Amino acid sequence: MTAGAAAPVLEVSGLSVVFAGGVRAVGGAGFGVTAGETLAVAGESGAGKSATALALVGLLPASARVQGSVRLRGRELLGLPERELAAVRGRGIAIVFQDHAFTPVHRIGAQIAEAVRAHRRVSRRAAIARAAESLRLAGVQDAAAVARAYPHQLSGGQRRRAMIAVAMAADPSVIVADEPTAGLDPPARAQVLDALRAVQRRTGAALILITHDLGLAAERADRITVMHAGRTVESGPAATASTDPSMPRTAALLRSVPRLSRADAVLPGPRAPGGRADTPVVLVVDGLVKDHPAPGGLRVVDGVGFDVRAGEVLGLVGESGCGKTTTLKEIAALRTGVVFGHDVASLSARRRRELRRDLQLVFQDSAAALDPRMTAGAILAEPLRAHGRPRPEIAARVPELLRLVGLDPAHAGRRPGELSGGQRQRVGIARALALEPRLLLLDEPFSALDVSTQASVIALLHDLKARLGLAYLIAAHDLAALRLLADRVAVMRHGRILEIGDAEAVYGRPAHPYTRTLLDAVPPPARDGGRRLELQKLWTRIDLVSHGTTHQVAWEARDPPGGCRYRTRCPVFSALPAHDRRRCVMQEPGLRRLAPDHTAACHFPGQGEPR
Repeated sequence: MTAGAAAPVLEVSGLSVVFAGGVRAVGGAGFGVTAGETLAVAGESGAGKSATALALVGLLPASARVQGSVRLRGRELLGLPERELAAVRGRGIAIVFQDHAFTPVHRIGAQIAEAVRAHRRVSRRAAIARAAESLRLAGVQDAAAVARAYPHQLSGGQRRRAMIAVAMAADPSVIVADEPTAGLDPPARAQVLDALRAVQRRTGAALILITHDLGLAAERADRITVMHAGRTVESGPAATASTDPSMPRTAALLRSVPRLSRADAVLPGPRAPGGRADTPVVLVVDGLVKDHPAPGGLRVVDGVGFDVRAGEVLGLVGESGCGKTTTLKEIAALRTGVVFGHDVASLSARRRRELRRDLQLVFQDSAAALDPRMTAGAILAEPLRAHGRPRPEIAARVPELLRLVGLDPAHAGRRPGELSGGQRQRVGIARALALEPRLLLLDEPFSALDVSTQASVIALLHDLKARLGLAYLIAAHDLAALRLLADRVAVMRHGRILEIGDAEAVYGRPAHPYTRTLLDAVPPPARDGGRRLELQKLWTRIDLVSHGTTHQVAWEARDPPGGCRYRTRCPVFSALPAHDRRRCVMQEPGLRRLAPDHTAACHFPGQGEPR
């Protein structure tokens, strides 16, 4: 440590974690973090990041052997009796878990209050009040309602912010956030990171971001430590490590990050035919409407329409809750549209069953979509059995499917829990391919994958499309990853399509201000420079006062009734003359054709700041 430098509040050296059976997850990790500093611990899946995070707070299983040193303000934590460690955990060092870790049968507020009372002698009422305050400071808009809710009633972003509220409940010195933004869309990701920053400013805590997202590390951290195979391979200032790495492993990770630029978007092999008009249509959706089933429920999808041609990839992009997944599920259930020339509303039960073979869905969460009790082989055999395929054909088809998605036939004997995230995703794709479909519906196929695994899944999908002549409809919030596959893109918001067209036009010449905002939200290094997201376009800023200190928190802005619903956060609207603004206030824009294959729902398309 150089003279005058602040002493680390947490110092880790020679950390080693060996699980039962001699599996070494961490071997030689070391880093330090000072009060108020943000350190990103980055690396791909299997690098040892999460094992390191759990070792810091003493939450590894008893069978794990942990060696080395973890010192919090000079006090050694490794080897402490559980009772002493429990007193440190939460108040000295707290963790924001990757998978939310809430008890499903208790309300959110009660679980946060429990964390408060574990470290403070306060009444139950005071603990509940503190829980609501923590939720507000973590960026939760309706804190009282969220406190009364159960975990399954919250969105992914809300649960992440609630986990941040748990972590800050006892004002810890160090907060460890394990993949806090995995699987979130860029705006929700920015909001969760803003919530962490607000908590850090309020408490003065050191923040350790465990992440596979080098863009997040570059954008939000002061320093980056890169791990590979359980070891620290590089450490330095975020600006240097993310742009001019000294180690080959870090450079390889950076090369794996998909870019928005066109040059990086073209993969080897054929893409969809150039002339759409001469290509058969495999799917037509026209005026799709879907309401939430609850009384007085929200309209989830509101008049969506598009078509997909043979061999084509159409991407549906937008924030969480925009209706992408619901659209895919309605199509997969054959409740809407014209599929391979058949109007599904007039199909018999038998013809509907036959048609399902040609239309298959790849689910978003591969871990939840695969039965944990079944082997991969049994999972792949299940749709074949359901459609009456003979046993010899099934026995031959299962290893063939595994090879098709780049897995060894030996993986047939493994259960989902014994596979990596990328391997589970490949099994999910193989199951969808079992009946030789012509159209795949893929729901967030890149979500929560590290950049290396993501790159391999994208390459697999591109290869399968070329070899099997498949068409894809992909719902995704990762615009950079989708850029590598999509021929056309439809941008959705609040159940409506705001822009749709050729991918090169939508990415390179976005016509709707919301599309430009989504592209600006893509983190570096995928963005390759350019403007950062201005959060006021998506959220309003409000001041919250806690313990005499004012904190700015980003809250989601509400859409106004009537006219263009996006106008309150539209940068173009505020710059228009009064008579043009009146048009936006009074008249809701419909999709307007700008080019043969590019339309946008905007009265003044293409105006505003260039990207």
